[in-house]
Amino acid sequence: MSDLFIDLKNKVQAANPVIVFPEGTDERILEAASRLASEKVLQPILVGAQADVTAKAEAAGFLLDGVEIINPSEYAEFDALVHALVERRKGKTTEEQARKILLDENYFGTMLVYTGKAQGLVSGAAHSTADTVRPALQIIKTKEGVKKTSGAFIMVRGDEKYVFADCAINIAPSSQDLAESAVVSAETARVFGIDPKVALLSFSTKGSAVSPETEKVVEALEVLKGMDPNFTYDGELQFDAAFVPSVAAKKAPYSPLKGEANVFIFPSLETGNIGYKMVQRLGGFEAIGPILQGLNMPVNDLSRGCNAEDVYKLALITAMQSLD
Repeated sequence: MSDLFIDLKNKVQAANPVIVFPEGTDERILEAASRLASEKVLQPILVGAQADVTAKAEAAGFLLDGVEIINPSEYAEFDALVHALVERRKGKTTEEQARKILLDENYFGTMLVYTGKAQGLVSGAAHSTADTVRPALQIIKTKEGVKKTSGAFIMVRGDEKYVFADCAINIAPSSQDLAESAVVSAETARVFGIDPKVALLSFSTKGSAVSPETEKVVEALEVLKGMDPNFTYDGELQFDAAFVPSVAAKKAPYSPLKGEANVFIFPSLETGNIGYKMVQRLGGFEAIGPILQGLNMPVNDLSRGCNAEDVYKLALITAMQSLD
């Protein structure tokens, strides 16, 4: 395990937060939850029928000592969750609808976070991103000043750490979306010990090309300036002008980043998704995420192709987010 996660583990362990895993019968989730509990890193809650969860764990050889298992249909405080959901949805959900909705493990787990039973949620091993994100947006909602959540990856190779966003959520972000993504990505960077230096990326550097695509990034820079953020930032920049000091000196000599950016805001989902996967596969970086940014409480989405180690690490990240 890299130094990043050893450090995260030590910080999280001291607080011992509660993290809920809605996919309680998934073998990868069971393995990670068993490990987290046995190491006393955090307190896992698995959502599912007690008999089903324990049978699956026993068959796979995982101990669940220190792991709480909650079946929504048998939860003693189910009525209280129903009333809390109806109140939170402000007329959009009836009591009858809430009772049905809360039998869905992702909605149930999200309500555990909203009501303070858990400090964060990790899902997505067996569900789509939409299944994980929708309850979070409806119940936990985004922070004040943030209209949309965004998905970031922490790219790790040895001592190198970078933040890439948005690589998971918004297909065609507006200038406002890009500026908001820059602010919350800087917050994510700080959680992981990165002093944020944020680059708004484009295929153009400081007007070397002009198109609606580049103008969107130029406008995003102006929006970001209006937010008066407390970190170094610049745009529009090609990746080499943002990352390589010698190139920056030629292409963007007056940029405050000076080719030392470590947080990269991509202009579209396709560029972000392609970019992080190329760096992961060709550059040998570990890609941790996506980390959902801008929410009032941490909810994070796994890839359906994840393994137990991915679950373990994303649980550490989620727990760390809950400490802020």
